[in-house]
Amino acid sequence: MNTEALLGEMRRQLRDGGLHGCLLVRDLHTGEELGIDPDTPLPAASLVKVPLALATAERIRRGELDGATTLDVEPGRITTPGPTGLSRFRHPARIAIDDLLYLSTCVSDGTAADALFALTPPARVAGILHELGVRGLTVRHGMLELSDTPVERFDAAEAHLAHSLAIDAGTSGRGHRVPQLDTTRASTGSARAYVELLQALWTPSAIDPEVAERVRGLMSHNVLRHRLTPDFSSDATTWSSKTGTLLNLRHEIGVVEHSDGQAFAIAVLTESLVPASTQPGADALMAQVARSLRDHLRQL
Repeated sequence: MNTEALLGEMRRQLRDGGLHGCLLVRDLHTGEELGIDPDTPLPAASLVKVPLALATAERIRRGELDGATTLDVEPGRITTPGPTGLSRFRHPARIAIDDLLYLSTCVSDGTAADALFALTPPARVAGILHELGVRGLTVRHGMLELSDTPVERFDAAEAHLAHSLAIDAGTSGRGHRVPQLDTTRASTGSARAYVELLQALWTPSAIDPEVAERVRGLMSHNVLRHRLTPDFSSDATTWSSKTGTLLNLRHEIGVVEHSDGQAFAIAVLTESLVPASTQPGADALMAQVARSLRDHLRQL
């Protein structure tokens, strides 16, 4: 199948599966890439925790923060499905900055991320990204805002109503009645912007090599492995990634490194058009489309 036919088929599969997908797959050695709407910005959800990790690690390198410093963190006490780690704790905890980095990035713990945002506010994170030459990503708020969506205001049996609102309340200019889905108010990024970030972390760039290695290590220990991991993890590959989920948004970014030396940066950002919280078929479809693009690039 030629490239144009492949992209057409992948668009059809996404559409038939109820997904609007924005994807980019790039060979990190040759620069060749394949994408579907890769420049469309979408709310970042928990993907923003990768720029947060980068900014925190950079400040530790500069001596502005000490990773061994412990902080008293209030419990999140969130009871709705989804949040992890400290977000579900019932009692205060004292945790080192280094360990908050692990919880925020590898476990996608929003309360841990907000403890880091208290040290490096969103505007400072955005400024450090700019200093390091990372463009196209906005960082506008912490994670607490993401926990106050319509889904928290409905009973579990009515979660589909929150997803219907997420699907139907947007505007043609990507504004939205739900602030977390409004690209003028939320932290945002495109598939291309996230691939550029991955390229800067995996290949020589303005990012200090030790900082890049640390962020790569955190992403390699991501414990949320239900989405793209099944199609990119094997004995002959290493898959390092970060997921992002919010209402009808399902995202994942990552790098697959093959034992033969090839490496591909992958960003899959999607909006579901199906009003349901649990959609394993959508997760599988995201992975299948991304793998098809990767497989095609490997054969070029």
